[in-house]
Amino acid sequence: MEKSNRTKGTAMDWSLFFVSLVVTIALMILLPEWFWVALPFLFTYLVKSLGYM
Repeated sequence: MEKSNRTKGTAMDWSLFFVSLVVTIALMILLPEWFWVALPFLFTYLVKSLGYM
């Protein structure tokens, strides 16, 4: 069987994902027209945490 090149996310990646999630939710509540600004950070750190990047 071939080894996968994926690596597991680090604690820092997961922490940054959850911080981005909180910021995104806060922006959706306080400034809904600007919540999309946080989305690239949210999805980037989700993908890094899951080991796909």
